This record gives sequence, structure tokens and C-alpha cells, in this order.
Amino acid sequence: MLRKGLEIGNTVAVLDDVLKGKVVAIDYNLISIESLDGMLFKFDEKELVKIEVEQHELSKFSDINNNFLKEKTTEVKKKNSFFKKQKQEFLMEIDLHINKLTKSVKGLDNYDMLNLQLDTAKRKLEFAIHKRISKIVFIHGVGEGVLKSELHSLLNKYPVKYYDASYKQYGLGATEVYIFQNSI
Repeated sequence: MLRKGLEIGNTVAVLDDVLKGKVVAIDYNLISIESLDGMLFKFDEKELVKIEVEQHELSKFSDINNNFLKEKTTEVKKKNSFFKKQKQEFLMEIDLHINKLTKSVKGLDNYDMLNLQLDTAKRKLEFAIHKRISKIVFIHGVGEGVLKSELHSLLNKYPVKYYDASYKQYGLGATEVYIFQNSI
């Protein structure tokens, strides 16, 4: 009898590795799993953790989906002009660093983390469009540039203009987005 209750057919993740798959054989404490790409691996029972619910299913209910008001919003006032009305703009900052989006990255591979970051960016962008917020800053960091390029691909699908955010304020790791708004 296994302590973790692993059975053939369970989905498992390997601790300290970005590998997951289905249990195909059990021989005492030696578990054989088939990875998503069809490779067979054997692990000690202590090296595996059972996955009850996939991460994309969990994100539907996690706190990050419902805390729109927690983003930093700063009021930006345009200069007073004798002929123009004063307009208030909100600048919404969204930090896409993975440690800001989830409590733990254990069991997440790079693909899952990137998808979580892009889903968050898409959701926040659509929220800003819906609430008529005209400027957003996505803080993505420098890294290898994968998140930045994927974020730019996502932004190309929306009626927006984007550019590198203020170097003085964010360094090289942020993109500022201007959302085109139709006047009502």
C-alpha cells in the first residue's frame, strides 16, 4: 500500500523537476510514469506528488482573478489649459512576475507559468478596456525576453499602442500600453 495513495492512471508531477505524467505501473515504492510526450520514467514514491486539479483550473478560483482593485493606480493630471477641461487619467500597473501571481511555483513548468502570466495580462487588459482606463504598465522584467515578446504578440491583437515604459521609473523590464478609446 502506498502512503500517498497513488494508483495507476493518476496524474503526477516530479518534485524538483518540470516533469509530469500518468502513473502506468507500480512496483512497491518504484512508480513508472509516462510523460506527456510518451517517455517512460521510474521514480521513487517520495519523488512524486499527485496532481488533483490542473493549474489552469485552479486559476479560475484563485485570488488573482478578483483583485482588480489591488493594482497600483496613480492619478495623472494633465496641465491646466485655459481652453481645455482638466482630464484625469489612471495609470494601472500590473506586475507579471510569477511570484506576484501565485504563492508557489511548485509543480508548474515554464509553459504553465508563461500561460498564467499571459492570461493575467489578457484579463487585466480587457478589464482596462471595459473600464475605459487608457494607460497600463505591464512589468515583465528583463530575463530572456520570452514574456516580453509573447506579451507584445498578445497586444498586437488589441486596439492599443505599446512602447517601452519609462526607463527612469521601471528600467528595461516594463511595457507601457495606451488603449485607444472611442468617445461616447
